[in-house]
Amino acid sequence: MALSSLRYLLAVPILLLLLSSVSHAANIFLNWNVSFDSTIRPVGSNQPVVVINGRFPGPLINSTTNDNIYVNLFNNLDEPLLMTWNGIQQRLNSWQDGVSGTNCPIEPGKNWTYAFQMKDQIGSFFYFPSINFQKSAGGFGPIRVHNRKVIAVPFEKPEEEFDLLIGDWSYFNYKLARRTFRLQVQGGPIDRLHMLINGKMPFNNPFRYPHESFEVEKGKTYRLRISNVGSRRSFNFRIQDHKLVLVETEGSYTQQIILDSLDVHVGQSYSVLVTADRPVSDYYIVATPSQFTPTPSSDLNGVAVLHYRGSTSQPSGPLPADPSSTHPTFSIDQARSIRSNMTVGAARPNPQGSFNVTNATISQTFILHGSDKVLTSYRHLYAINNVSYLTPTTPLKLADYLADGAGVYRLDEFPVNSIKTELVQGTFVASGIHKGWLEIVLVNDLYVYNSWHLDGYGFFVVGFGDGEWSPASRDTYNIVDPIVRSTVQVKSRSWKARPRRKPRADR
Repeated sequence: MALSSLRYLLAVPILLLLLSSVSHAANIFLNWNVSFDSTIRPVGSNQPVVVINGRFPGPLINSTTNDNIYVNLFNNLDEPLLMTWNGIQQRLNSWQDGVSGTNCPIEPGKNWTYAFQMKDQIGSFFYFPSINFQKSAGGFGPIRVHNRKVIAVPFEKPEEEFDLLIGDWSYFNYKLARRTFRLQVQGGPIDRLHMLINGKMPFNNPFRYPHESFEVEKGKTYRLRISNVGSRRSFNFRIQDHKLVLVETEGSYTQQIILDSLDVHVGQSYSVLVTADRPVSDYYIVATPSQFTPTPSSDLNGVAVLHYRGSTSQPSGPLPADPSSTHPTFSIDQARSIRSNMTVGAARPNPQGSFNVTNATISQTFILHGSDKVLTSYRHLYAINNVSYLTPTTPLKLADYLADGAGVYRLDEFPVNSIKTELVQGTFVASGIHKGWLEIVLVNDLYVYNSWHLDGYGFFVVGFGDGEWSPASRDTYNIVDPIVRSTVQVKSRSWKARPRRKPRADR
């Protein structure tokens, strides 16, 4: 009896110690100096590249669920700067988003400390400069949010993890592109675009510039965290003679599906597992624009190398083909197949399926048509419901806090489910019902794919369709296991629906 009591007494402090260690979150302090570097020349042209502490791409933010992040950012550029954390949910602190609607820009020569928590999050993300077209000049980098050790991961621990930041890159100075962008037809300025992988030119490029390479060991499995950090092009990702197992996207574990290739649209992030199960050799890693077939020598072929340890041969043969170039519905069919794994935990022990939209009652419906409009003298503007947004000098959150928006924006004058007959420019804000379920239907009236992003939050992706949306379209929604993410693509002349619960008033 005495022995049992002693064991119990010993167990109590041990249990308390374990609980304390589980609840502990790290404080991660980072000092970043953001500046231009004209010596990097990713594609051989004389252009300024945005670097962080001299690095391009920028440094990894390597964190765990609930960690507190503090980024003291010094702006050494010659213009204002904001940094946003793409896909990271900002709960009760939206002023850390780093976008023009919530933050004042950091002026040249000044600094600002971002402070936010990876609250109840896991997954693959990235950061980038959010204003002044600076993203097209660099300044982006990877974010990893790992599970706490007490939470089971729905796959075996990989041998190693690799970050792949892939995106289109202009041959020209980003400031020139910024000035001319609105003067061009759909698709942006007439430009010479490249596809870079981690800021590097393709394997066997004519400039003999370094290419990206990842070393693997035969029989081992690796996690690739892939993000589209470009500005204009979706891409199809594949690895010669290897399968991809999709496991996660933007903080949600997916039902695991085996793929030959994966379409990644602007702003999106995915995790795939790749097993080095082929003969020891080197293999192509390829990213090319979706719905497009570049020639073998095209600048739009992003090519890296999967190098097996011990291999003495270079990749050979033709680049693996992109199925989306010959199957128009490939990308949207693949998007429909990406569903949530409802039985596993993510940041918490309870399953992802514990919170779902099965019994959601819609409080509001927003139908948003995105289109390209000609203003005057061939100046092009992007418009939503025929309204083109003007960025105010005072951030919306600050205006709301100090003056209830007076003189900065117009409240509830934006048409949330109709299209204005005439093009209007202005700053409009629409009201949402507190804690209600908001159904957002995104309609793409362009002739190219279009990405939509909900900054600082996530949403359920429940439906896709061609042509016009109608209330009858709800019968096609997937409300059983929709994926939760922050960035979605909408096909040309199509729609996508995403319910989102209106959170606390902070948002």
